[in-house]
Amino acid sequence: MKKLTISIAAKRYDISIDEEFASTFEKEIDESFKKGSNDVKALLSAYVKKSYEKFLLEREIDRINEKLKIKN
Repeated sequence: MKKLTISIAAKRYDISIDEEFASTFEKEIDESFKKGSNDVKALLSAYVKKSYEKFLLEREIDRINEKLKIKN
């Protein structure tokens, strides 16, 4: 496990994540947040962005599954 610290609304939060996921997560955090303290709006914006990406991926998975069903 790798420990990361994120600052939101002038509070620091320590989180532990899997080593394998850590580099990807750190890259995502760097793209979504500025260095230092972030406000709740930045957190909400990042959450909405990730939720939309998840929605698009699930929609694509469903589309691929339908194609596979038709071929079988």
